[in-house]
Amino acid sequence: MARSLWFVAGAGAGVYAMSRARRAAEALTADGLRDRLSGVGVGMRMFRDEVAAGQAEKETELRERMGLVPHRIPELTTRQTEGTDGHQ
Repeated sequence: MARSLWFVAGAGAGVYAMSRARRAAEALTADGLRDRLSGVGVGMRMFRDEVAAGQAEKETELRERMGLVPHRIPELTTRQTEGTDGHQ
């Protein structure tokens, strides 16, 4: 029983090592490196977009809190209050 258990454990470790070696070999080919670099590029672009969205959201929040004119949006420079007839 103990020998069969060790045989199965060894066979499983061998299969795992072969699959990891195959993945490593594929990752080091020209196509694999190109895929990894393009993945890094996509990740960097997504991170940049998230940071820009967060900055814009925080800037809007701060401008509203301080009562400043919205940045680069001329349509929103005037505020209409309730009870007015819409004339400026």
